[in-house]
Amino acid sequence: MMWPTEEWSVAARESGAWRPVPFQQFSLKLHGWCNLACDYCYVYEMADQSWRDRPRKMDSATVERAAFRIAEHVTAHDVEYVNVVFHGGEPLLAGREAVARAARGIRAALPSVTELSFRLQTNGTLLTGEVLDMLLAEGIAVGVSLDGDARAHDRHRRHAGGRGSHAEVTAGLRRLCAEPYRELFSHLYCVVDVANDPVRVYESLLEFEPPVVDFLLPDGTWSAPPPLRAAGSEATPYADWLIAVFERWYGAPRQETSVRFFESIIQLVLGGQSRVDSVGLSPNVLVVVETDGTIEQVDTLKSGYQGAAGTGLNVFDHPFDRALEHPGMAARQAGVAALCETCLSCPVARVCGGGYYAHRYGEGTGYLNPSVYCPDLFKLVTHIGDRVQADLRLRNSEERGP
Repeated sequence: MMWPTEEWSVAARESGAWRPVPFQQFSLKLHGWCNLACDYCYVYEMADQSWRDRPRKMDSATVERAAFRIAEHVTAHDVEYVNVVFHGGEPLLAGREAVARAARGIRAALPSVTELSFRLQTNGTLLTGEVLDMLLAEGIAVGVSLDGDARAHDRHRRHAGGRGSHAEVTAGLRRLCAEPYRELFSHLYCVVDVANDPVRVYESLLEFEPPVVDFLLPDGTWSAPPPLRAAGSEATPYADWLIAVFERWYGAPRQETSVRFFESIIQLVLGGQSRVDSVGLSPNVLVVVETDGTIEQVDTLKSGYQGAAGTGLNVFDHPFDRALEHPGMAARQAGVAALCETCLSCPVARVCGGGYYAHRYGEGTGYLNPSVYCPDLFKLVTHIGDRVQADLRLRNSEERGP
């Protein structure tokens, strides 16, 4: 059996190392296919190919049952805040009426005392005026994937025939950034490619004045490493790229946007909590519902092996509480108890948190490994920690005076 095992999760619970934390974020795969063919996509280009056997679109009965299960979970655990993410594939391929019906159905199912927010994660190519009118009417925030300027973005984010998508994405973003839709704009997501100039990429994102930028490391594992990340190599191309962006962001005379990855590392260095699941040891509170109603763990696990995200559960037959008991869910909530020996002996383990869970996978050892980005994360965390601590020392000395 691939680690973590059922025996491990039972032992972790009995020892007190892990106590289930209710889900607060529910990702619904409204449409399982996409109108782009990005070459780094974990859904279509990596180990798990289960999308081929699932319906393209989540039907209304499945949405209704998912809404019931969310309400059931929220009520059982007195969850005060819930975020529902409409995801894909490309969720807007489901059609704007399907998106609106899903939001209305979930809103009607949840207790009125529960604070509910919606977000739609899109590639941006289908953000027409009619779609934005619907999203505004339903109060659905929008996150868009953009990898930089045209050259950087179109290196990977292309149509199946090879045509780049940058012009369509930026046209959709300009509509989103205009009134009255601007209030819907929540995030830009940017996948790091070290072949692109880091500062140029960052500044091209700033042109849209995003409230938040999330930089994402390309999905990869020890069995299928990301570009330039060979086993045993101490090179740090991703840290070097991110440090250049960090210095541009941190050294700006004013805060131009929030970069959650950097802010989370700073918070962790100062003894706080992470806002992202790629660093730190905060318990994972996300669960996924696929187009056929299957309940799964975070979908980036599909980069590891066929069935890696599976739980054997579905919204028709099982409550979300059953998913909380799954060993994979337990491992992503158990914090330090789920780290390997290498991580436990590392001085930045509490900040790094072993890195993103999906990036720890290796054939034969499962997820009981450090991140495939271990050297990069160590260098990045150390750099940010040193920079922040130096600033704090300087500020304290200035406050004390001569």
